Amino acid sequence: MYPYFRLFMEMRRTRDLAPLPVLGTHRSSHRCLPWDLDPWRELNNGRTLTLFDLGRLPLIHRTGMARACAARGWGLTVAGSSLRYRRRIVLMDRLDMVSRCLGWDERFFYIEQSLWRKGDCTSHMLLRAAVTSPAGIVPPAEVAALLEADESPPLPDWVTAWIEADATRPWPPSH
Repeated sequence: MYPYFRLFMEMRRTRDLAPLPVLGTHRSSHRCLPWDLDPWRELNNGRTLTLFDLGRLPLIHRTGMARACAARGWGLTVAGSSLRYRRRIVLMDRLDMVSRCLGWDERFFYIEQSLWRKGDCTSHMLLRAAVTSPAGIVPPAEVAALLEADESPPLPDWVTAWIEADATRPWPPSH
């Protein structure tokens, strides 16, 4: 089940924080709780994605993107992600999360998130998100303009390499 209570508490905790620019960084703290564990007594890989939601949604609110989308009946959807796991997370570990938008292209926003335990990075995610309307994907430049952002900075080389590599992946996959 989705942790709506944790999301509510995270949004409440961050509601009075200063607004952020589109490319601003949101920092949050989390704990690995008993229901986050898998049979090997470590943070479940699916729950890791959910924890990243708990850092990304306040980022989207603090930048004003959530309000701008809601006012126009637009949605925001994850359109792809790549997650690198490097350190085991166990019960009651305190985690610091860093979430930020790296930039955008003609279709997607690219968001980087990382989890840290005592200064050591445990996992790192690159995510692309699309703003959607009934007519389809809203160009990110249009959304950025609503948020008074200039054009996107150049995306880092590792992000453009990921975009290019993902474009070679067949869709639909063969079965």
